[in-house]
Amino acid sequence: MATKTFPPLTMKTWQHTTTSGGLEKNLKLNPLAALPVEKESQHLVQIIATALNPVDYKLAEVAIMRRLLYPRVATPCIDFAGCIVTPAAGSTLKPGQLIYGLVGKTPWANGALGEFSLVEVGTSAELPEGVDPVDAASIGVAGVTAYQSIVPHVKKGDSVFINGGSGGCGVFGIQIAKAVGCYVATSCSTANVELCRNLGADEVIDYKKGSVVEALKASQVKFDHVVDNVGTTMELYWHCQEFTKPEAGYVMVGSGPGIGSAIERFKAKSLPAFLGGGKRSYSGFWPQAKIEDLKQIGTWMKEGKVKAVIDEMFPFGEAPNAFVKLKTGRTRGKIVVDVASETYRNEWAK
Repeated sequence: MATKTFPPLTMKTWQHTTTSGGLEKNLKLNPLAALPVEKESQHLVQIIATALNPVDYKLAEVAIMRRLLYPRVATPCIDFAGCIVTPAAGSTLKPGQLIYGLVGKTPWANGALGEFSLVEVGTSAELPEGVDPVDAASIGVAGVTAYQSIVPHVKKGDSVFINGGSGGCGVFGIQIAKAVGCYVATSCSTANVELCRNLGADEVIDYKKGSVVEALKASQVKFDHVVDNVGTTMELYWHCQEFTKPEAGYVMVGSGPGIGSAIERFKAKSLPAFLGGGKRSYSGFWPQAKIEDLKQIGTWMKEGKVKAVIDEMFPFGEAPNAFVKLKTGRTRGKIVVDVASETYRNEWAK
């Protein structure tokens, strides 16, 4: 009788060769894909779970980006939690260790929506004892974005406004800002007010009931820092001097599409106020995968200061439906795909 080998020679993975009409309509499950071959600077990892981000489909659905940045046959998703199969050359990690983070350093990194993936050195951290790998898989882009858009810019006692508190970045942002000792105000829809309060927000503005700008102007708080996770318009930024301190910074995480939006962002970032620029420091944002930041979020998760907020977990076979839900823009926290948790348990429990 043949002996089962691990890792196997083939794996199941979701792939696309085009995104015309939408990524979710072009994903095909390949049940016999060859395992990726790692370079010296890469770990081979068995994926337990992956979490979805808008960047997983937005870049790929731009035709020129799909051609220039992605392999001909590509597997989506950046966020992951998984198990080391073969560590990178010189790594202190050992086979069987659990890690979490991002598979790569760029917005077009991909590969986590498959049973095995390559993970670049420096983009993941060891999973703290007691933290569920599925919860850790939700950290990735959203957790690091929330951390880096807030923590380097504030100190204990500062006031932070987070525009969009119930999405993937927002749920982490509220908790991280509280963990470092800030007063936190946020905005969300009526249905998510209680969620944001339960995550620790001191003040919650329901954008369904009126203007966020007017509510902030009426507040007794002058904010030290603003994070905009929505970014569909620049209205909040153009009025932010009315509810922030003069030295406050404004970090745009979300951003609207099109040339008009790009021009507005250029004016805000590059022009002085007397030439039509903004009156507060403005910066766009893409997170850098840093081990120390991932470790801190993981530590807070172990301590109970930060918790995963998972809207829904999809089985691996229903991954396209996970993207359909993500595209509604109405998720509470993160959408996670269970890639191979059962396979992981069966193999490493031996």
